[in-house]
Amino acid sequence: MIDDSNALYKALSARDARFDGVFFVGVTSTGIYCRPICPARTPLRKHCVFFTSAHAAEHSRFRPCLRCRPELAPGNAPIDASQRIAQLIMQRLEEGDLAGGEGLNDGEEGGLEAIAARFQLSSRQIRRIIQKELGVPPIQLIQTRRLLLAKQLLTETSLPVTQIAFASGFASLRRFNDAFSSRYGLAPSNLRKKALTGDPSAANDAETSILKLAYRPPYDWDGVLAFLATRGLAGVEWVTDDFYARTVELNGHRGWIKVTQARRKHILLIEFSHGLARVLPALLSRVRDLFDLSARPDIISRQLRKDRQLAPLVKRNPGMRVPGAFSGFELGIRAILGQQVTVKAATTLATRFVTAFGEPIVTPHAELHRLSPTPARISAATVDDIAKLGIVSARSRCLIALAQAQVSGELAMEHGVHPDPAAAIERLVQLPGIGPWTAHYIAMRALRWPDAFPKEDIVVRNILGGVSAQVAEQMSLAWRPWRSYAVLHLWKNSPSPAKARSRRLNAASPESAASPGNRS
Repeated sequence: MIDDSNALYKALSARDARFDGVFFVGVTSTGIYCRPICPARTPLRKHCVFFTSAHAAEHSRFRPCLRCRPELAPGNAPIDASQRIAQLIMQRLEEGDLAGGEGLNDGEEGGLEAIAARFQLSSRQIRRIIQKELGVPPIQLIQTRRLLLAKQLLTETSLPVTQIAFASGFASLRRFNDAFSSRYGLAPSNLRKKALTGDPSAANDAETSILKLAYRPPYDWDGVLAFLATRGLAGVEWVTDDFYARTVELNGHRGWIKVTQARRKHILLIEFSHGLARVLPALLSRVRDLFDLSARPDIISRQLRKDRQLAPLVKRNPGMRVPGAFSGFELGIRAILGQQVTVKAATTLATRFVTAFGEPIVTPHAELHRLSPTPARISAATVDDIAKLGIVSARSRCLIALAQAQVSGELAMEHGVHPDPAAAIERLVQLPGIGPWTAHYIAMRALRWPDAFPKEDIVVRNILGGVSAQVAEQMSLAWRPWRSYAVLHLWKNSPSPAKARSRRLNAASPESAASPGNRS
C-alpha cells in the first residue's frame, strides 16, 4: 500500500492514461480494486486506498474490477537495481522456472533457490526484494499472476476450463477451482458465462485464440513493424504493414503467433495456436519484450527532452519504442550476420541460414515454415557447414562460439536471465568476432537494457558532430538511464544519404555500416 495522495486521486478522477499500471486503487466500500482509467464512477476520496501493484491490492483482499480488468494494465518499467531484479525474477517465473501447483511446495521452493543462485543472492534476499518492491511474498505473487492469466483466458477465449487451468500454471483442475473460488468468490465456469454473454468476440475458432496486451500510449506501431520487417528471418517471421507473425517453439511446444494492433484501444491483439497454450506465461512475456509494451513513454520522453539535440526528435516521435527480441540467440544470429554488410545482404544470408539450420514446421501460412535455429544445432555445426552458405569463416566461427556459450550456460542472452547487463556485455565481447557495438546492440534488444549505448556507432557519432567514441559516450550521460531510446531516435533521424528510407524503416542500418566496432 502507498500513502494516500491528492495527486493520485486527481489522476484517478481525470482517468489519465499515463498513470495506467503505475498505481491501482482499492475501493473500501466495495472491496474491488481498479486501474486509474476505470470507466466506473469515481469513488469518494475517503474510500480510496492506493497500491503500487495488482499483487499488493489482492494481498489486501481486494478483488479485481470486471470492467477495467487490472490484468490488462501495462507493467512498470524498472527504474533502480532493486526494481530491476524484482522484474527479472518475475520474468523467470513467467518463463517457467517455478513449477505449477499451489503453495510453496518442494518444486517451487527448489525453483526459488535456483533463481536465487542465478542472481547470486540467497532465497531470503529474493523474498525480501519481492516483498519490498511488489508488496507481497513470492508465493502470493505467483498465485496472483496465475489467477489473473486464468481470468483473462476465461474472459477473452473459449478455451476449455481444464486447459485454462494448466495453461495458467496450476497443477490440477481441482486446485485451480479452489484457488479461483476462494480469491474471487465465484467459480471459473460462472465467470466464463458472464464473459461470453457480455463479449461475443471472446469466442475464438477451434485452432487459435486471441488475447489482449495493453501498452501506454503513444505507441509508434508502424515504426516498430518497419524496424522488425527489415530485420526479419524469412520463414520464421512474417511482417506486413499491419501485423507481425512468427513460428514459435518454447519448452517443446510448437506453434505460431500473429500480433496486430487494436484500432481504438491502446491494445495489441495476439493470436496464438493452441499448441502453445501450455507455455502462455512465457509466450506473453516474450511478446511484451518484443514490442516493448512495458515502456513508460512519459518518463522516457521527459528525460530525453532535456537535451536540446534530442528534444525535437522526441517531439517528432513521441511513441518511440526499442523493439526487443523473441529469442536472444536468434537476435544474436541476426546481429552477427549483419556485421559489415548491407541490410539486404544480411537478409539474404539470414534466409540461407534459416533454411539450412531451422527445423521445418507446418502452419496455415505459407510464409511461416521454419523454426528458428537452436543453439544446440549450431553448436554442433562446423565452420565449413556454415561457410558454404556464403558466410565468411570469421563470422561462422563467431556463430558457433555464441551457440556453444549458450549451450554450456556460460552466457545468458534472454531478458530476465542475466541480472547484470554490464557483465553480459563483457562476456559477449570475449567471444571471437563480437565487438562492443554488437554486444551493446544485443543488450539493447535481447536483454532489454534501456541504457545500452554503442558508442562506436558511426551514425550516432556523426549526428553528434563527428565526435570520437569517447566524447559520444560522455555526451550520452545526460540521457541516462534511457540511452537505448536516444539511440533509436538518432538512428531514425539519421542525415545519411538514405535518410528517406531510414525514416520509413525507423532506423539506419545498425547491423551494417554503423557498426565499426564489430571488426574484432
